[in-house]
Amino acid sequence: MLRVLTLATLFPDITRPRLGPFVERQTLGLAAHPDVELQVVAPIGLPPFPLSLHPHYRRFSDAPEAEDWKGLPVHRPRFMHLPGTKGRFDAGALARRLMPLLTDIRQTFPFDIIDAEFFFPDGPAAVALGAHFGVPVSIKARGADIHFWGQNPPTANQVRAAGRSADGLLAVSEALKGDMARMGMALDRITVHYTGVDLNKFTVQDRASAKTQRGISGPLIASVGALIPRKGQSLVIDALPHLPDAQLVLIGEGEDRARLSQQAETLCVADRVTFTGNLPHEDIAAWLSAADVMALPSASEGLANAWVEALACGTPIVITDAGGAREVLVDESAGQIVERIAEGVLTGLQSVLASPPSRAACRQIAERFTWGRNTETLFRHLSLLVGK
Repeated sequence: MLRVLTLATLFPDITRPRLGPFVERQTLGLAAHPDVELQVVAPIGLPPFPLSLHPHYRRFSDAPEAEDWKGLPVHRPRFMHLPGTKGRFDAGALARRLMPLLTDIRQTFPFDIIDAEFFFPDGPAAVALGAHFGVPVSIKARGADIHFWGQNPPTANQVRAAGRSADGLLAVSEALKGDMARMGMALDRITVHYTGVDLNKFTVQDRASAKTQRGISGPLIASVGALIPRKGQSLVIDALPHLPDAQLVLIGEGEDRARLSQQAETLCVADRVTFTGNLPHEDIAAWLSAADVMALPSASEGLANAWVEALACGTPIVITDAGGAREVLVDESAGQIVERIAEGVLTGLQSVLASPPSRAACRQIAERFTWGRNTETLFRHLSLLVGK
């Protein structure tokens, strides 16, 4: 029996039920493996008093420090986070907070390995804890943790050191594996661990019916992702004046929402742009089934789940050459990889809308990314590290 302690700052709780859905789904899959026992440590960073009284942080008091979450034993310790320090002290504070907690956990759950689900602050903290408890450590890279925290001056050295010290590493794409290697992490210790997609939830449905249910007529473009500059939704809005019959739905939330809304007003396309905020997977699947194309011109990615979810719904994608884009779209049978400029996005959208790829071809690509395969790859990876 493999006893896994999963360390995940990106894990949902009652105050953030849609945080880290793919971390949650991966963890549930591993926990269901017949040869695995698993507990989750999902820390929450809080500033010192009186900043902790700010509504943004005070809400976390509703999250219990220990609970059963969908059948998983989950511990939610609070650790010291200092706003304005760009994460410089987070990993050290996290490791110090977890040392006594993991000592207590080991009394009844002698875990064999620590599985860190994000590179920062989870990774450096996991390395310190693994050394203390004498257990191997695996760290998973998902994209922003490498491309942002690995380049952020106050944290970059911590990320690189953790990558060199961990017993094993996971990357969501071959492209991200290459980025990690260029940061000095050993290629032979990095395993590519593709995401999974729920092929029963994200399915090919009748597009006309799905549009009618949402009051949509004409072409529909969906863009699924956090509303932040890196995701490039502004480039999709730039295309709308040149696609007079098209409507755009932006699924997600983030700091860029007000700016994107103002951009749509300025370009006189606000009546054709819908902001849904964050949605549960069922509603995302319904929008993707209605869409003629899913566009996400990101500056960087690991391997975006939104790409695969759209394809599973039979919806082609227009994306930039970011992260594992070419590992998903190996040709133009299910969409296009375009230059990350307004003209490139527009040309890609025009091409896909004028000559739609086969929905069956899109679905076939998505069928390579299953949660069953995700679970088996993770189980094999962790088992090998424990067996060394």
